[in-house]
Amino acid sequence: MFKKNKINMLSCILITLCLGLQAQTKNPVLPGFYPDPSICRVGDDYYIVNSSFGFFPGIPIFHSKDLSNWKQIGHVLNRPSQLNLTDEWLSAGLYAPSLRYHEGTFYLINTFMGAKEGKQGGNFYVTAKNPAGPWSDPIWLNDIEGIDPSFFFDNDGKAYVVNNGPVADGNPRYSGHRSVWLQEFDLKTKKAIGKRVELLNAGIDPSTNPIWIEGPHLFNKDGYYYLLCAEGGTGVEHREVILRSKSIWGPYEVGKNNPILTQMGLPEDRSNPVTCTGHADFVETPNGDWVAIFLACQPYEDGHFNTGRQTFILPVDWKKGKWPMILKKGKTVPSEVSLPLSPNKDLVSFSDYSMDWKDDFDNPKLNFEWNFIRTPKEKWYDIQNGKLIINARPISIAEVGNPSFIGRRLQHFKAEFSTKVSLSEGEGKYKGRTMEAGIVAFQNEEFFYKMVLERKDSNYFLKISSATEEFESIQLKDFKPSQSVFLKMKTIENEFYAFYSLDETNWKPIGGKLDAKLLSTKTAGGYIGAYFGLYSYAKSPQKAVFDWATYKELN
Repeated sequence: MFKKNKINMLSCILITLCLGLQAQTKNPVLPGFYPDPSICRVGDDYYIVNSSFGFFPGIPIFHSKDLSNWKQIGHVLNRPSQLNLTDEWLSAGLYAPSLRYHEGTFYLINTFMGAKEGKQGGNFYVTAKNPAGPWSDPIWLNDIEGIDPSFFFDNDGKAYVVNNGPVADGNPRYSGHRSVWLQEFDLKTKKAIGKRVELLNAGIDPSTNPIWIEGPHLFNKDGYYYLLCAEGGTGVEHREVILRSKSIWGPYEVGKNNPILTQMGLPEDRSNPVTCTGHADFVETPNGDWVAIFLACQPYEDGHFNTGRQTFILPVDWKKGKWPMILKKGKTVPSEVSLPLSPNKDLVSFSDYSMDWKDDFDNPKLNFEWNFIRTPKEKWYDIQNGKLIINARPISIAEVGNPSFIGRRLQHFKAEFSTKVSLSEGEGKYKGRTMEAGIVAFQNEEFFYKMVLERKDSNYFLKISSATEEFESIQLKDFKPSQSVFLKMKTIENEFYAFYSLDETNWKPIGGKLDAKLLSTKTAGGYIGAYFGLYSYAKSPQKAVFDWATYKELN
């Protein structure tokens, strides 16, 4: 008896140890402004795409073998011919892409929002044989009204598009009253065919006037068609709901345990809150396990977050009644999670990679982390001899357009960004003309902090300002043309600081303590996260030279 109990006890200890040693995956898996994630699997390879709104290149794409370690492999829309962003609101542009694979081809379907008069916009899709590219030019779907389209390829080979659209009678009862629609799609003619059918009006409980039923995806499982949607808007009431039907055309039964993912109703004073969860997508592993990716926010104070909407991951539980559950009501999104696949210990996760990052500009092409504000119509930068040279354009960071700004996402509550910059002397009649270059912490054209080295009348100054106020200006006496200065910005939750140095050792503050909430979505509006970027501006041809750029998470 004692021997048997001893064996059972040892077994329990071994099981506990094994569980304790089970590798965990960090949330968010894609920290920073990577919203509206969509995922698909091809064999043992997984791919994620995200919305990019008014930034270029458009739609970052990531690859993983284990669902934990993600590496960016490119952008879907990286040619100006694919993405013509000019003077749109920065939170317009590319919304909610959906990525699917069918018979050797990747399909990325998307909505271009905010198209100006006379310019093509609406829904479109692009294709590729290799997800790293090249991708085709857009194929516009003028006959599919609405937003958030997603392809569904059925077992019989038929293709469908499911998306958010206006209600059937054209008379919404309230703001945000929308429907989910389905239509068959002919891949040969590249057009929608047959009748367009309204699958879901308003949401799972129309009596509550739910807003923005959107981000729909369809899946096959066990003889059912499952319809996964977000509702409640993209704020704190954002939630994910599930329905199913034996027929793809419905009627769709509402799941009994909806919502299957939300953080609404949780105590606001909880530690390390995650909010705004929704806009999910599912993927099935070869072993039959399911995983959900979704967007969520991490506020640091009273709903303020500077990092934008980020990509999180959780396993999906199908055990009860063949209905999926991502996270039970009342449960908080964990910062670490066990997934069906074990993380590869030899790989560096995107989260860890992002914590301590440096670009020495030793690659002739810009690294994938860098983005432009809207589409550059000309190449106004170059990489030579380990330096990034930016031609200063006559468009300031406060103007709607394509300024000489090359930025990367802010990915943490506490972070710093630094660089080494110098101003070229100019050539010919432009020698010594007025210009500025440095760092910008950017949310949009009206909400940013700018720290620049300025040349004016052969004098040099360091200045820090926002769109509406100059905080401090320091004249650099005995500063020589082409001399370098080191610049650094720090954001620590709701606090923002700037520093400069002439030797990279002795750092001096400039501008004092500023309000980092200026960079938050709650203050600035819109749907994007903050960026740190390298910037230059001049009314005449001038150049700025950046030796390197670093980004670090601060403890």
